[in-house]
Amino acid sequence: MDSLTQIILGAAVGEAVLGKKIGNKAMLYGAIAGTIPDLDVLSAFFTDKVTALEIHRGFTHSILFSALFAPILAFIVVKFEKHKNFKDWFWLFFWTFVTHPILDAQTTWGTQLFWPLDIRLAFKNIFVVDPLYTVPFLVFLLLAMRQKKGDKKRRFYNNLGIIFSSFYLLLTLVLKGISYRNFVKELDEQNIIYTDIKTKPAPLNTLLWTANVKTENAYLIGHSSFLDTKPIAFSSYPKNHHLLGDLAKHPKVKRMIAISKGWYTINKKNNILYFNDLRFGALSLKPNAQNFVFKYKIEVDVNGTPFFKEQPKEKTDAKKLLSELWIRIKGN
Repeated sequence: MDSLTQIILGAAVGEAVLGKKIGNKAMLYGAIAGTIPDLDVLSAFFTDKVTALEIHRGFTHSILFSALFAPILAFIVVKFEKHKNFKDWFWLFFWTFVTHPILDAQTTWGTQLFWPLDIRLAFKNIFVVDPLYTVPFLVFLLLAMRQKKGDKKRRFYNNLGIIFSSFYLLLTLVLKGISYRNFVKELDEQNIIYTDIKTKPAPLNTLLWTANVKTENAYLIGHSSFLDTKPIAFSSYPKNHHLLGDLAKHPKVKRMIAISKGWYTINKKNNILYFNDLRFGALSLKPNAQNFVFKYKIEVDVNGTPFFKEQPKEKTDAKKLLSELWIRIKGN
């Protein structure tokens, strides 16, 4: 999830664990701890793109990380804080660390919660930014923050925020199941033969859903709103995996394919290859849109080693996407 949401979750968890004893400091430490797992993004400054993508939401988003670093931070904080109970601080850091990846596991990218096991949990039931999850949670947190340390209303508001946000996550799983059935039904009615289908919410909401469908030679992408009255239209994207040629055998390319879970297409323009990670779709809802969220230019050095360079996104794309979302959510 986005940084603000993780800060709010961390603060709420910190309050739930230790707020009764130390007041707003519990929220402060929880908020700080809630951002620490995302420091893995700093790896991009020290490694190549492929390695950085492999590291992202890996070790720092695991139970092992939580278990190892919670006692370290607890030991440090006990040294200068008035509250000297090591166990209390351990549980604050542990639960703020571990709830971070559990929430991230609901998104498309997912997390390696059980690192070093090569298992990435990605339930794809909520977009990385969802106001319906974050805003109510923030309101309840602010209400709790305004209460005195020992006031029962403080715990009431904080618990209400945790309960409401958790209920919303459960609701998104139900909505995902309904949208999945809608997509499968539509594919059958259109006599589309496919081997796999993945569904996820469109940006910023859970009324509009997107399906990635794998066929023999292409991937299909379709959008379905719960307010639709017409059949779902699917856009086709040829795989073009053959364009990689001998590069497909290179370890770095194989790693990139593994990162995308095999959901990728290859484009060639001006004799340059581009790798498109289809899991996150395009920055447009228009048919056959090509401005993919994650598009990488493949550069090859004199030794034949490929390098992946993420292509910049146009600032106007986000504005256009918001407009398209609002129109498409209301039905086709």
